[in-house]
Amino acid sequence: MHNCPTVPYNDRFDPRVPPEQAAAAFYDVMRKRRSVRMFSDKPVSRETIEALIRTAGSAPSGANKQPWRFVCVSDPSIKKQIREGAEAEEREFYAGRAGEQWLEDLAPLGTDDNKAFLETVPWLIVAFRLTKADDGGKVYYSSESIGLACGMLLCAAQHAGLATLTHTPSPMNFLNQILNRPANERPFLLIPVGYPSDDCEVPAAAIERRPIGRVMEVRA
Repeated sequence: MHNCPTVPYNDRFDPRVPPEQAAAAFYDVMRKRRSVRMFSDKPVSRETIEALIRTAGSAPSGANKQPWRFVCVSDPSIKKQIREGAEAEEREFYAGRAGEQWLEDLAPLGTDDNKAFLETVPWLIVAFRLTKADDGGKVYYSSESIGLACGMLLCAAQHAGLATLTHTPSPMNFLNQILNRPANERPFLLIPVGYPSDDCEVPAAAIERRPIGRVMEVRA
């Protein structure tokens, strides 16, 4: 190991409950998460959004370069521009850009090119992947790193009682233009964050999860 400066690991998390119980309790929160497309306009405080971003920013990253930027939008006029840009790309997607198999796989989820929720939801968080550091230096494993950060953000939002969606209109270059982002930032995810509407429904197919035996293999 290189002779790098170290500090004692004193900031350890103590759940005060056995890890089996703590893990089960966290799973009980996360298993209820759904991708929501019917949002309420009920406000969410900036303080809450900042806490979510702090959580995302605590994720591990390649060489600790933290190659991410989270642009948080509540301005109605900007949300309108983002909706218009997303719907333009989605119309192209559903009209032919997506292959037949892709559209068949999406059919049980009932998605389409109408993204009205992008204006209704109180916050849009646009996650950008940095291809270079702000000072022009290198970053490493940037896709893996921001993926971890976004996953932690989604967990934090669910823990806070908020609904989210991982929206990926493709291509997403319009987000750079609308949000005036530099060339070293690439859109990774568009995440609406808010409360589900009172009449919110989710596709029945989205409730199903593969059983543990299909996703876990143990070599003990």
